[in-house]
Amino acid sequence: MDNVSVVTVFTLSGLSGTSNYRAVLFALTLLCYCVIWLVNLTVIMTIIVNKKLHEPMYIFLCNLCINGLYGTAGFYPKFLMDLLSTAHVISYVGCFLQGFVLHSSAAADFSFLVLMAYDRYVAICRPLVYHSVMTKQKVCVLVFFAWLLPIYLVFMSTITTWRTKLCGSKIPKIYCVNWLIGKLACFASIANIVIPVFNYTFYFGHFMFIGWSYIYLIKTCKASKENRNKFMQTCVPHLFCLAVGVVSLLFDLLYMRFGSKGLPQSAQNLMAMQFLILPPIINPLMYGFKLTQIRKILRLLYVRKKKQMQTFNWFDFVS
Repeated sequence: MDNVSVVTVFTLSGLSGTSNYRAVLFALTLLCYCVIWLVNLTVIMTIIVNKKLHEPMYIFLCNLCINGLYGTAGFYPKFLMDLLSTAHVISYVGCFLQGFVLHSSAAADFSFLVLMAYDRYVAICRPLVYHSVMTKQKVCVLVFFAWLLPIYLVFMSTITTWRTKLCGSKIPKIYCVNWLIGKLACFASIANIVIPVFNYTFYFGHFMFIGWSYIYLIKTCKASKENRNKFMQTCVPHLFCLAVGVVSLLFDLLYMRFGSKGLPQSAQNLMAMQFLILPPIINPLMYGFKLTQIRKILRLLYVRKKKQMQTFNWFDFVS
């Protein structure tokens, strides 16, 4: 193949053999996507509308939920269309765009989890200087870079793959991944090796920072009952969401690197979808139920809505 322009579409072979239960899979996927929008929008709107929640922890959480919607938007609409179609293809540009959205969303998840860990570290270990350290200006800068860095790093990786000459167009997955597109290259370039390695190392550093901060937090919280309560209230859901995100991504990454061809296609698809199902649902649910401020406001809104329904005169409405 002389140049990259020969490849105009990619074939996604991950849905082969699903024709017998495609309708059921479509219904379950649509339900899952609706639940993702419902739970994330509930937390986002609750934080935006209530000024009491305009604090660093909740601002980071709001952006984490926005990122969940951003990432899933790169997968679910196309996947739902593929379930209704017999030809599972995606355009050249669309494939790179999907890969960019999914990769940058996964990276941004780690960025916001790092910010939340840093916020808890300052709040519990240095409470006297918390408000002077976590100012509105600093929070805005942190949020800006938490979006900018993942987008920039993934963009650089996508551009290097885009410029690579490809000798194939079949992707053995239900969505596009930069690493799998790179495997279709006619030859390996240094940039296609160095940039992904740098990105993986950079975000592994994020994981190490979170681990260090929580080891330090646990040591600090042992001496104080108040700090232990703070840790259980705000840090446990953060750790749980981090574990879910890391395990979901590891399943997918390990399978892409070392996966067995003997594994059923349905199991492969489930492993590939884990980080697009579990974190976007569990993150808002875990924080929504665990964080006291959000739970109180949601309960208050529910009670208020229930009273409005009870006082509504249906007879006057019908007449």
